[in-house]
Amino acid sequence: MIQEYVPGKQVTMAHIIPNPQGEIPELLGIVTQGAIGIMTITPSEASIIAADAASKAGDIEIGFLDRFTGSLVFTGDVASVEAAIRAAVNTLVEILGFTAAEITRS
Repeated sequence: MIQEYVPGKQVTMAHIIPNPQGEIPELLGIVTQGAIGIMTITPSEASIIAADAASKAGDIEIGFLDRFTGSLVFTGDVASVEAAIRAAVNTLVEILGFTAAEITRS
């Protein structure tokens, strides 16, 4: 695997999957109560800060946090996941000066 890190502070993806279908949660090894939030962050250590902000903003469960790749996955009801992902992005942008991709939803 080749990993490339882009200099700077970025939220490269912030996506909400409401009501995932089929085996997606099981294949990810997570239990979901309605939605999955997915984020990728550079530098990767900032995923810890994003997880903290997300968990304080909504009733979510952290499904996966990787401080080496900047990946963050969390689950909860749709409203909680949306609130959590918005809080995480806002924390990184407003407090730490990150740039962020638009929050998307499928």
